[in-house]
Amino acid sequence: MSQGVVSRRAPPRPRDPLGGAVSCMLEAQEPDGAIPWFTGGPWDPWNHGECVMGLAVAGEWDAARAGLDCLMARQGADGGWLGEYGNMLPMADRLHMARVQPPAFRDTNFAAYCAVVVWHFVTLTGEAEVARRYWPMVRKAMAFILSLQHPQGDISWSQEAHGTSADDAVRAGCASIHKSLDCALRLANLVGEPQPAWGAARAQLGEALRGRPARFDRTADRSGFAMDWYYPMLGGALQGAAALERLDAGWDRFVEPGVGCRCVVEQPWATVAESCELVMTLIALDRRDQAAELLTWQDAHRDANGAYWMGWQFEEAIIWPEERPTWTQAAAILAHDAVYDLTRASAVLVR
Repeated sequence: MSQGVVSRRAPPRPRDPLGGAVSCMLEAQEPDGAIPWFTGGPWDPWNHGECVMGLAVAGEWDAARAGLDCLMARQGADGGWLGEYGNMLPMADRLHMARVQPPAFRDTNFAAYCAVVVWHFVTLTGEAEVARRYWPMVRKAMAFILSLQHPQGDISWSQEAHGTSADDAVRAGCASIHKSLDCALRLANLVGEPQPAWGAARAQLGEALRGRPARFDRTADRSGFAMDWYYPMLGGALQGAAALERLDAGWDRFVEPGVGCRCVVEQPWATVAESCELVMTLIALDRRDQAAELLTWQDAHRDANGAYWMGWQFEEAIIWPEERPTWTQAAAILAHDAVYDLTRASAVLVR
């Protein structure tokens, strides 16, 4: 890891360096600061923002600031971004994703996440001027997503779907937005522009996530996706005994012992990114030993340079696909920070 990391306490045991993960992101970053999934791959503002945070934790300040500037430059006039859906990429062959342009949407979760990225950078650096510089971007993004909130509290997954037969609310995406609104409110207070309406909207969204299940999965059942399981806990909408009950109820369904978190419950495929997000969920729920063990399992899913593979197909015992997405590297770095308290921003994603 780069020397810019702000060390707070030593890890309980020696860790493999995260340099391979950092190099993977730096090699993919484009001249304007954009960080696609991989060189020549799709770009979206959520995964780009995750990489900005990972680079900042690693002390790659120039690359992280370039990423923030790119995010601001690519924002639309209405506050949203057109983000490419890499999860809709076809396979070029059995092991590799195609290098073609996937569909793009003005996704609300994608837009909201900029608030997390900016708050993380402010917390990590202690530079209040960063909040003021990127505040117009955050303010416009919040106006965009809240224009797509329903009276019942849920938020449409995209601008394109809102008010159409494809309109739906995604539980994982809305739970992530719940966290984004928290960070946006913190930024608003820091720059001296409190936004009580955002607080009310966040409270209403939390109520929908906790008590209005009919508002989600109206067009498709996503209950088999791991993110729909753990994001209400990671995003802070579900806390305390209710969160622990949800965690324990889903553990055996989604977690393959010694491997990691399945992406989809019925598939024998564990991914590093979902595993690392589950690590952070465990930290949020004070299951630190469990989190550290799950993170250690991910060490097996690295290439010779230390970069993380996307996932592991454990029935066939193969890396699948043979891709090293930049956001997978970022998730691993952020999970290490959450578990080992490497920087002053280690609690941003888990508190």
